[in-house]
This record gives sequence, structure tokens and C-alpha cells, in this order.
Amino acid sequence: MKSRLRRALRHVMCDRADVHRVLPPPALARIEQAIGEGEARHGGQVCFAIEPALPIARVWQGMTPRQRALEAFGTLRVWDTEHNDGVLIYVLLADRDVEIVADRGIHAKVGDAAWNDICRVMEKAFGAGRYADGIEEGIRAVSDLLALHSPHVDGERNEIADKPVVL
Repeated sequence: MKSRLRRALRHVMCDRADVHRVLPPPALARIEQAIGEGEARHGGQVCFAIEPALPIARVWQGMTPRQRALEAFGTLRVWDTEHNDGVLIYVLLADRDVEIVADRGIHAKVGDAAWNDICRVMEKAFGAGRYADGIEEGIRAVSDLLALHSPHVDGERNEIADKPVVL
């Protein structure tokens, strides 16, 4: 009960201002640039989304960051890419949690372990207060995997905007 209450309080206390505190406009621009640079090396589509907190009712019901990331994957249409190689990097700030959701085409080639390793590296950087650095590091690692399993082909269009999404 105590941990559920603590989590609920974190979500009540975290808002969009906290997102802008940890990721000011220059950091968001760096993230957008990192996505664009990565996509020049691979055929995948990377989407970065950050959410300050969940509605308190969803926290109290026990919604996990993974469940919310799966919702966001659908809402942001990351699944809707020509080659099924969209990847969502989702951050739930109140929980300092990172989730990576990959479309079936690329997930079948990469697997859970690689995505989870990237999440843990990012979360470690968050614990040290290095949010932008951790996100950029995660984007580079995802891009490395995409370059290996979904190489860039000239003429492919950018199907998902590179700009970070604040939910």
C-alpha cells in the first residue's frame, strides 16, 4: 500500500513543467537531431515520447509504464510503417521509467533483451540527472540496432516525425 501511495503522489506532483525542466528546448532539439541522424543510417522509424505522469485513477488501478507505452505506440501510430520497423522510446517521467516498443517486423529480429538493455542504460542516466544525455544514448543504441537489421534504402520517406512528443 505504501509503495502505491508513494507512486500516486509522484504522479500528482509531476507535470509538464517538470518535462520542460529536465528537457528544455535545446535538449528537445538535440533529441530531434539525434533521431534524424540515426534515421539517415537505417530504414526504421524512431519516435520519442515523454509523459510527465499518468492520471491518478490509472495509477491507483495499477497501470504500468509498459501498458501505457503500448497505448502510446498505437495512439502515435508507430505501428503504421511500411516495413513494420517503427520503434517507440517512451519515458514516464514520474516513474523515471523507459519502455521501448518495437513493431513486429523489427522486434522479431532484435528481441526483448536488447530493448531492455537500452532502457536500463537510459534509466541509469536518469538516476544521475542526465536525462537528455541518456535519451540521446538510447536513440543511438536503437539506431545502431536498426542500422544492422533494417538498413537505409535511398528514397525511403520519413514516415514518423523526428520531433519529440510530449504527451
